[in-house]
Amino acid sequence: MVLEDLGSSLRGTLKKIANAVYVDSKLIKEVVRDIQRALLQADVNVKLVLTLSKQIEKRALEEKPPAGMSNREHVIHIVYDELVKILGDARELPIKKQVIMMVGLYGQGKTTTCGKLAIYFKKKGLCPVVIAGDVHRPAAYEQLKQIADQVKIPFYGDKNEKNAVKIVKKGMETFKRNSDVIIVDTSGRHKLEDDLIDEMKDIFKTIKPDEKLLVMDAAVGQQAGPQAKAFHDAVGITGIVLTKLDGTAKGGGALSAAAEVGAPIVFIGTGEHSTDFEKFDPAGFISRLLGMGDIKSLLERAEESLKGKDAEKTAKKIMSGKFTLHDMYDQMDMLAGMGPLGKVAEMLPGGFLGKGKIKEKDMVETENKLQKFKVIMDSMTDEEMNDPNIVRASRIKRIAHGAGVENKNVKELLKYYNVMKRTMKGLSGNRKMKKNLMNQLKFMN
Repeated sequence: MVLEDLGSSLRGTLKKIANAVYVDSKLIKEVVRDIQRALLQADVNVKLVLTLSKQIEKRALEEKPPAGMSNREHVIHIVYDELVKILGDARELPIKKQVIMMVGLYGQGKTTTCGKLAIYFKKKGLCPVVIAGDVHRPAAYEQLKQIADQVKIPFYGDKNEKNAVKIVKKGMETFKRNSDVIIVDTSGRHKLEDDLIDEMKDIFKTIKPDEKLLVMDAAVGQQAGPQAKAFHDAVGITGIVLTKLDGTAKGGGALSAAAEVGAPIVFIGTGEHSTDFEKFDPAGFISRLLGMGDIKSLLERAEESLKGKDAEKTAKKIMSGKFTLHDMYDQMDMLAGMGPLGKVAEMLPGGFLGKGKIKEKDMVETENKLQKFKVIMDSMTDEEMNDPNIVRASRIKRIAHGAGVENKNVKELLKYYNVMKRTMKGLSGNRKMKKNLMNQLKFMN
């Protein structure tokens, strides 16, 4: 979970404000101390923490809440607003033909990020390719080729050639006509050395990249700042990708330090899977961290998972009260396409897998159960999918045998379907909710 300890501490602080009988200077000073403690534990720069906390305290004590907003809500908004500011401005990579040069030290996740970035552009409808320009790290060629083969993305490399510039130049000639996004993996080192800088500069002159992305492990903490500055001085980086943000308590340092040097964070990696990779939006990230959800990112994931499907047509059918197992199957497909259930839950208000909320173990069990339901439905006839009411004892036995499950699992699926059908029927009777849902689905489609 991304910075779960920090998120838990900050959510506890906001709860303290929300539950206060009234807001006074004593409460505000107590809240500021709590925020300082939480940020320092997450390895955020001390100077930055002091500046942030002073600004929160000053605004909370001096500003009057806007009309219609209570003092408690206003203080919570100030905390959110100031936390967003320390992460810098958002920046998105353009969805267009371009050349992207990836740089970074060893062990930061650069090669894996090349694959994730290629998948990102592929989902956007572009044709990405990757070039293996790392000639120093053992197995770099094999790793990138394996990633490219897995996600069916064109690959170029030459494991017998030790001149990175020659490889990259040949790769550019190979792909320049039949690709949209050329992603070039480059060599790293254990530290930034002169020969690495020279090689990066030579590759830069050869490919003239539109983007130069620095890949950094979030565990480097506050060292992210000096690293970012050193690479920026060498090639003029245009964005940072922070990896492994799920597995470190020091991520706050990397987030804030990278922003301090004026290098925008464009993506974050939160796990090993290709779906554990997302555009970095400071406002959405802080909102999720505080348990307020990130509806914008949730809608983007839903939009990607619905590619090629007529969501509006399906929604109209559901809203009319006609809800079949085919429709439920499509819903499960959409949910699966949005990534792990735990990641989706983070984006829902109050759903950051908080302590006492939804446990990660329960998330995994739910995912497994939904997957089993799909296997069961794969063993059903079209007639049964359209009218589950005809599924009685003999059919249950046949379906269970075909799916390799027990009879009780088929009955559980039917029970789940009936609950969903009643829910959809309730929605169909709510005109306001129906209108809102239809508008959202039109937007996503």
